[in-house]
Amino acid sequence: MLHEFELMTDTKIIVLDDDPTGSQTVHSCLLLTRWDEATLREALLDASPLFFVLTNTRGMDPTRAAAVTREVCWRLHRVLDQLDSDGRRVNALYVSRSDSTLRGHYPVETDVIAEELGPFDAHFLVPAFFEGGRITRDSIHYLMVDGVPTPVAETEFAKDSVFGYRHSYLPDYVEEKTRGRIKADAVERFLLNDVRGDALPRLMALQGNRCCVVDAECQADLDHFADHLKQAAGQGKRFLFRSGASLLTALAQLPPQPVAAEAMASYVRDGKPGAVVVGSHVKKTTQQLAQLLELPGVVALEIDVDRIGPERESLLKDVLAQAEAAHAGGQTPVIYTSRVERTFVDQATRLAFGEQVSAFLMAVVQGLPRTLGFLISKGGITSNDVLSVGLNLRTSRVLGQILPGCSVVRCPKDHPRYPDMPVVIFPGNVGGEDALAVALKRLSGKAV
Repeated sequence: MLHEFELMTDTKIIVLDDDPTGSQTVHSCLLLTRWDEATLREALLDASPLFFVLTNTRGMDPTRAAAVTREVCWRLHRVLDQLDSDGRRVNALYVSRSDSTLRGHYPVETDVIAEELGPFDAHFLVPAFFEGGRITRDSIHYLMVDGVPTPVAETEFAKDSVFGYRHSYLPDYVEEKTRGRIKADAVERFLLNDVRGDALPRLMALQGNRCCVVDAECQADLDHFADHLKQAAGQGKRFLFRSGASLLTALAQLPPQPVAAEAMASYVRDGKPGAVVVGSHVKKTTQQLAQLLELPGVVALEIDVDRIGPERESLLKDVLAQAEAAHAGGQTPVIYTSRVERTFVDQATRLAFGEQVSAFLMAVVQGLPRTLGFLISKGGITSNDVLSVGLNLRTSRVLGQILPGCSVVRCPKDHPRYPDMPVVIFPGNVGGEDALAVALKRLSGKAV
């Protein structure tokens, strides 16, 4: 049966992504690092059923995050109205994509989206991300740690100095993050039996931007639930989603990616060696970096972050010279920040320091050899800055995943320094200990 939703003209899934890793389960869509009206119009008219606006708000304070989100929404509203006037109505589904370990500006971003693009009948928290081992059961969100489901509030992510939280039970998380504005007992819970059954009557009854939390243990759960969501939307219900990446897989229903993960070396420019830039400091990244540095043909270039302030120019010159020499010798420079965990007096100081370090890394990216074959960017905020600042991309297109949860995008043909170069967007908290090494081997054309 063809649902009413599917008969509507030009349905588009519009994703406001707080870092650039939300495309980690889809392919062939555009990533936007700019949101001027011309760029938004281009994305809305693109053949792909979805696109991502990379707001990078996870790297901002709440006030700035709200302002950026509002600006994107306001411009989207204008372009959608213009297209409607031109007879090209777009049926929009809005997703606020964020971290599957519950770090991010909730409810700041969903509040702003509701104010600018609402009203909505409900907003759904769907943090499941199966490729990364994040599942939700009985409204408790879990991270698989060595095969054991561990409540996320018991992991390192809950201790984040900016986005820390105390609760794994999502209704309690909502009450905590909304500071009691939305009480836990007012949250609508869609449990596994609901998600796997007929949820349509309950979805049709939602109104007043009701907060809902959704269970999911596997992709089939969200695929089934998304079908009911789309049926409800086709009958006039307006929903907003705060989700991990797996919901996007369910909503978009794309065919397999054009080039298999194991064959991604076919995108490498002229078979040349590439470079790896590591900004993330989570434990998993440090473990992956250690294995990567054991590979033959890899040159370790550690950046002492304490030197960036007082010795920036000399340090930059030195790092670029070493990267150039490694590349000329057929080796892969791995450029990473020192692993010592720093403490800060407040959130503003931490964010300012992070921006200083990121600006230095982007200067490194801008000066890497022009003949670079590929680039691997490790860390969400680092990857956003690589795309928007280091490579100065307005848009890029997702080719697919080189590993579960790790997207490959490509610079445009007319890029002034790195035309057609593939770039791996590698989240900090994704993959096993050998994942970075596997990605490098695949791009180097070595069997894994």
